[in-house]
Amino acid sequence: MTNDAGTAVHPYIPSSVPEMRDAMLRSIGARDVAELYADIPPELRLDRPLQLPEPLRSEHDLRRHIEGLLARNVSTAEYPSFLGAGCYRRFVPAVCDEINGRAEFLTAYGGEPYEDHGRFQALFEYCSMMGELLEMDVVSVPTFDGAQAAATALRMAGRITGRHAVLVPATTNPQRRSVIANYVDGALEVVEVDYDRSTGLLDLADLRAKLSPATAAVFIENPGYFGVIEAQAPEIVALAHAQGALAVACVDPSSLGVLEAPGAYGADIACGDLQPLGIHMYFGGGQGGFIATPDEERFVAEYPSRLFGLTRTVVEGEYGFGDVFWERTSFHGREEAKEFVGTAAALWGITAGVYLALMGPQGMREIGETSMRLARYAATCLATIPGVRAPRFSGIPFTEFVVDFSATGRTVREINAALLDAGIFGGADLSDQFPELGQAALYCVTELHTRDELDRLADTLRQVLA
Repeated sequence: MTNDAGTAVHPYIPSSVPEMRDAMLRSIGARDVAELYADIPPELRLDRPLQLPEPLRSEHDLRRHIEGLLARNVSTAEYPSFLGAGCYRRFVPAVCDEINGRAEFLTAYGGEPYEDHGRFQALFEYCSMMGELLEMDVVSVPTFDGAQAAATALRMAGRITGRHAVLVPATTNPQRRSVIANYVDGALEVVEVDYDRSTGLLDLADLRAKLSPATAAVFIENPGYFGVIEAQAPEIVALAHAQGALAVACVDPSSLGVLEAPGAYGADIACGDLQPLGIHMYFGGGQGGFIATPDEERFVAEYPSRLFGLTRTVVEGEYGFGDVFWERTSFHGREEAKEFVGTAAALWGITAGVYLALMGPQGMREIGETSMRLARYAATCLATIPGVRAPRFSGIPFTEFVVDFSATGRTVREINAALLDAGIFGGADLSDQFPELGQAALYCVTELHTRDELDRLADTLRQVLA
């Protein structure tokens, strides 16, 4: 729509009515909007309107446009997918969507106590169940994602030890590795530790050679990015502790029904992604990270994110839920805080709590066992195809494994394109990230895959590579 002067008034931009905008400028003593940006050098400002298409002013037209864009996507609801590498198609109980869609959580996930409708308790219960799963005492509310959780955990280790180097596997998830590098830049030196080309496990000899009195922490992924379970985790932790360093274990929480918890093998800080715990795959969303430690002041004092605890109220015998050690956070310390944090992922913590409460110990065990069985079955099927080596590494896989196509004479890019034509999403191409593996791909199998889908994958690959 336009006003009488012909100026566009956009229905989705607040205060775009010129009269309202002018009144707001008068109230703050500014002549025009440009004065609000006076501190920004002119050469950094755009001196022309953005080149945007005409706005869609009708809600119906906007909806039709967005639905048309979405219809161009092909999702895992239509094609079976074997692409993991950090985000997974997992079973999401209907109750997870039901609870996180309730108004008291969906619209008030970041409110304060006077707006709370059970959110504090829900997050406290989530933290309690995560602590039990990880065998850790203290769990923070979710970070933005698992990569931020890992980077923050390493920054915590640096502050706790007063040291300046962290050792990370050369096989660390590349996206996570990139965030870590960005987060610790200027504070910590990142040193990569090589991996065993046969097993896919961390190279302990290289770890021993690179450990030093400057090492703040040794970081491990369990399972690793190649899907291999890091069976050496207790020994890695012991080597770190022998040098006075901390051990930071980044774990897949869906694996902890069958794998030992990080607290059980001595990890000082646990972290990871929440997405496998009842959260759908989204186009850029549905992510949350966790950090957990023992209940010791040296650890708790270094958390930048909120911690919820149980406390007595003014009513005898009644308890409430609230923040612990509030002074640590950027909400209190502002520019003096260790890190800046927000509330973007709190809703996913509540969702993960619902999932854990529903699954329970037996459900988590069944999820892990089913995933491992199906992954082993898939690898066995693919290994029967001429020229295909599956799995590439001898280490035990959890839900992901590397498939080596080098002997087929075909590239992963070509193979994935042929699979997509057949209605299948193939594995993540590792040929650029890890060129030493040749034409290799990371395949993911979870509890949602059926044997028919795995057989179809093997049959299609056999035809593609014939």
